[in-house]
Amino acid sequence: MRHYREQGPGTRDQGLDRLTNHAVIRSGAQRSRRIRSCFSFARAHKPGAPFLARFCAKGGRARTLIRRLSALTVFSALLLIAGCRQDMHDQPKLIPQRGSNLFADHRGARPQVVNTVARGQLREDSYFYTGVTQGANGYREEHDELPFPATMEVLKRGQERFNIYCSPCHSRVGNGLGEIVMRGYKPAANLHDQVRVSQPLSHYFYVMTNGYGAMPDYAAQLTPADRWAVAAYIRALQLSQAAKESDVPSGVQVRSLKDVAQGENLPAGFAEPWTLPATAVQPYAHDWKQGWPAMAPANPADPKQLAPAKPATGPAQR
Repeated sequence: MRHYREQGPGTRDQGLDRLTNHAVIRSGAQRSRRIRSCFSFARAHKPGAPFLARFCAKGGRARTLIRRLSALTVFSALLLIAGCRQDMHDQPKLIPQRGSNLFADHRGARPQVVNTVARGQLREDSYFYTGVTQGANGYREEHDELPFPATMEVLKRGQERFNIYCSPCHSRVGNGLGEIVMRGYKPAANLHDQVRVSQPLSHYFYVMTNGYGAMPDYAAQLTPADRWAVAAYIRALQLSQAAKESDVPSGVQVRSLKDVAQGENLPAGFAEPWTLPATAVQPYAHDWKQGWPAMAPANPADPKQLAPAKPATGPAQR
């Protein structure tokens, strides 16, 4: 401004005009270049071309737009990263068989509350569900009695279950020569020998519940009531195979098994004693680790652990 002031008012005005014109021309050229670059950017990004064209036509700046788009992209990325946290995956929950810092003992699986019983598992009558009672000496004891009356319905139910689950090995008459044994399986127990006949009723229930030797348990196939019904039918089957004419009420006709077989058109050998087939697997030497079939359960219900007594202190031994 000092240069134009020294040349006088007219010169000053002319200089200002030239400076203004030069600034206008320069700003116009810059604006044209920016608008052209903005339209080039709009053509390169076809999805947003109409919006960018209007923005550029109104004099917007491409650099400002790029900065805004960059900021929006960064903000969207931050939102995406914030949404990918593992809170839903790593939830503060208890996982079975894993530790937990929530409790003092660091156990995730909590112990059951003392003296609580699940619904439907009260089982107040332990003899009905186990077939044994705890004797005064702490050992389990079996009893020759049913926990309910032995009615004809109970015996029919026991016969049905026996024929389904027991007869394949023990046969329908209980002599241990079932169809499986006839085809080479290890002979099953003969329910009519002296050892089995002397067993109490609850012994059969106990064996059906827990299994014995080569016989698996049938607790999953037979309910406790059905196991007792089968035990009652076994006792009835034993009585039928060893019955005498004196056991029959007076006035009832007694027919021999041979006469029954002839009346049913069965072979003559039907009434004869069964023999062990040659294909059957002969029993091996008895394994004492499996117990003995005639023995009652020998494990005490609550065995007591007694420490050996200390020797009495006295004068020093020579």
